[in-house]
Amino acid sequence: MTGYGERLARLVAARGPLCAGIDPHPALLTQWGLPVNARGLERCARTMVDTLGDLVPVLKPQSAFFEMHGSAGIAVLERVLADLREAGAISLLDVKRGDIGSTMDAYAAAYLADGAPLAADAITVSPFLGFGSLAGTIALAEEEGRGVYVLALTSNPEGRQVQHARTDTGRRVAEEIVAAAAAANAGRAHGNVGLVVGATIGATGVDLSQVHGSLLAPGIGAQGAGAAELVEVFGDAREYVLPSASRELMGAGPDPTQIRVRAEKMLAQMRSVLSVG
Repeated sequence: MTGYGERLARLVAARGPLCAGIDPHPALLTQWGLPVNARGLERCARTMVDTLGDLVPVLKPQSAFFEMHGSAGIAVLERVLADLREAGAISLLDVKRGDIGSTMDAYAAAYLADGAPLAADAITVSPFLGFGSLAGTIALAEEEGRGVYVLALTSNPEGRQVQHARTDTGRRVAEEIVAAAAAANAGRAHGNVGLVVGATIGATGVDLSQVHGSLLAPGIGAQGAGAAELVEVFGDAREYVLPSASRELMGAGPDPTQIRVRAEKMLAQMRSVLSVG
């Protein structure tokens, strides 16, 4: 079975390095002239897939904006994930789950097991109950050829309280997470364990080139990050960077042509910066 990291690398080489977020929050639905309900949610989310599913390698639905509509919203999310499979794009479900024992195993089964209604190609997870709490999730992802993105260095100011705290080894928590991800991917050029590293955080002093896994970089475009920021944050690890944009792309809607034009422009910019394809 081809692992997630290898599949992603091939698709990025073919299409370019960009992850398109699907964040249908209420203000965005209103901006698009859609009702703030499950019907508007579906129109918005599936328009994004129809418009970009054959263009960008990865689309990232934010689960919270579907969950807030209850069972009807979850049903829409199921259809969006099915649409992504049909489009040939990779689905990265942004759920940021983190727990211990059987509870985390249940989350993993919900999102990573073959045949699960909400199965995605990859999910985001939180390591702040200890990286070891993710062992079962990582094992299932390996077994199913799927991926996980572990929160490491996020762009929200509050994140520093935990991520920059020192452990008993003297290293920052973020450094421990990076090292653990690197260990999980050891021996592979493109492992299945990725990291979430904000594109707007500036120089980190952390060697990300050791990870050998995808580095999801939210914050491109409307949030202020561009070429210079990617170089500063990622340095020699740029070949693994997957820039992510949501507001920049969805703000061009609801016209599919305008969304696609903006995505094509961003893809060209990211290719030039990250030297892919």
